[in-house]
Amino acid sequence: MYKKQVAFQKIVCFAALIAGALFFVYSLGIMTDLYDTLYSMIPNPNNLDSAKVSGARIYYDMQPFNRTLLRASIGMIVLACLLFITNTHSRRKYYAGNAAATFINAAAELFMAVWCHIQVGVFRSQYLSTVDFAALEKRLARYGTYTDSTFWFDIHYAVCILAVAAAVLLIVNFIWKKRMMRGEKELLASSGKAVSA
Repeated sequence: MYKKQVAFQKIVCFAALIAGALFFVYSLGIMTDLYDTLYSMIPNPNNLDSAKVSGARIYYDMQPFNRTLLRASIGMIVLACLLFITNTHSRRKYYAGNAAATFINAAAELFMAVWCHIQVGVFRSQYLSTVDFAALEKRLARYGTYTDSTFWFDIHYAVCILAVAAAVLLIVNFIWKKRMMRGEKELLASSGKAVSA
């Protein structure tokens, strides 16, 4: 039974690391389509009202969020490494450091998922409601870079769901581990009493 549990906890630790890496990749990709289509629509970044197409300022409006998302995703990767530094992925018994690493990671995963979902939802709504897609298509049709795709906004659901799943699995694994440790302790106590009798 312990072998299954240790194998499971290793998978869970890698899932936490993958969730951080996916947020990192997502932070690099989310601005891709916006850059291709909207960056050239604002000739003067110091004056966002100089846009050639209405709503193009979303590219600049999203920059602070994107920088924060990139930094936070690097933080998530570092926190996931903490699971491996404390041997949470391979330890038979958990100690205070393992518990702390587990709960810090679970909290970070949940926070990132909720925060990212809220922010991306707001920017997706702004993108769809303020950008003049007809004017944008007219300006960019000859360059072949026009897109009105919301792919990078929509893919955040998969990234956030994986982060929530990693957080839940970390907690489930912790509960399973504590039960097994308690069961082992009780078994050792009862076998010690039997030997002494």
